[in-house]
Amino acid sequence: MRRLMPQLLALALVLCAAPAAGGEVTAQSAFERLKGLEGTWRGAADGRGEEAEAEAEAAGEMVHEIKLSANGSVVMETMSPGTPHEMINLYHLDGDDVVLTHYCSSGNQPRMRLDRERSGADRLVFDYDGGTNHDPAVDHHIHSAEIRWVGENRIESDWTAWGQGREMGGMTFHLAREGE
Repeated sequence: MRRLMPQLLALALVLCAAPAAGGEVTAQSAFERLKGLEGTWRGAADGRGEEAEAEAEAAGEMVHEIKLSANGSVVMETMSPGTPHEMINLYHLDGDDVVLTHYCSSGNQPRMRLDRERSGADRLVFDYDGGTNHDPAVDHHIHSAEIRWVGENRIESDWTAWGQGREMGGMTFHLAREGE
């Protein structure tokens, strides 16, 4: 048995590093998928809830610019660049997790983590995991996000807002990679 221990340990390490059967999403595979979004995306938005519907209607064309930063260790998404409503989303690996921090134009910074069980190859789901400058039981904030690939160069980016401790609406961005 002592002679087999190094081989068993090596096999265990290989099995732990391999993706699970059925294409389970790992933090690394999700992050690589996010990195592949680098570029400029344009489209329109649909709002859920009275306030979000009005915002989406008034916004017109939506622009999201996505680039890599910090030697490829951060995906930085700028929503509505150069406008008063500009917001930044930073995605990065944190061990076996992908963390998303949303820097909101309202001055708060909700943090979300990848929900690997609800995510898939063409769908990444992020759930609320704390943040700064807001009380989630009271204050309006982004509480969850989802990115869906709906074609080779098309995505839907869905953001759900909460206030008073419950869902208050949200917005879905229908985006196409510029030049496609």
